[in-house]
Amino acid sequence: MLDKAAQAGQHSYVERQFDCYETPPCAVEALLRVEGIPRFVWEPACGPGSIVRVLRARGHSVTASDVIDYDCEDQILLDFLKIPLGDVGMESIVTNPPYQLAEKFVRQALNFSPLVIMLLRLAFLESVRRTEVLEKSGLARIHVFRNRLPMMHRRGWDGPKASSAMPFAWFVWCRGHTGPTTIDRISWE
Repeated sequence: MLDKAAQAGQHSYVERQFDCYETPPCAVEALLRVEGIPRFVWEPACGPGSIVRVLRARGHSVTASDVIDYDCEDQILLDFLKIPLGDVGMESIVTNPPYQLAEKFVRQALNFSPLVIMLLRLAFLESVRRTEVLEKSGLARIHVFRNRLPMMHRRGWDGPKASSAMPFAWFVWCRGHTGPTTIDRISWE
């Protein structure tokens, strides 16, 4: 019998482990062209540091953390989802969260920062369960990639490299935003 995840072109949760798919730097550069990101940023799912390196190279002060040590420079070992609620003093959170935990990451981030930016599959919009975070929590903008991102292969993947078949977007929440969500199309090229 075939694994249903394999039929859908995805790896099973067991294979994906901590869901470390490194963000292509060009995706972060595209974000910087359309969003004014404050100087102080927290990247709570930093992995090997792709987002961190781009932001630091552009003059941002980035706190990098993850639950696993991926050898990201100055990384703090920290489980983002287990931090007690309270003011953490960050101006923004920018991350590519583990997709199996994306909704939990969004909910937690909204408690910590006035600006939350997450790289998510466009399919994140397709859930009744997410109504609270998508319609009632300040989702201000969605920057959809008009061209598919270069494939984000799972850390440790040594199989064939391919282009992504999934559409991605940067989702931007702003504390206090109450108007409609603006959707635009951006390019990483």
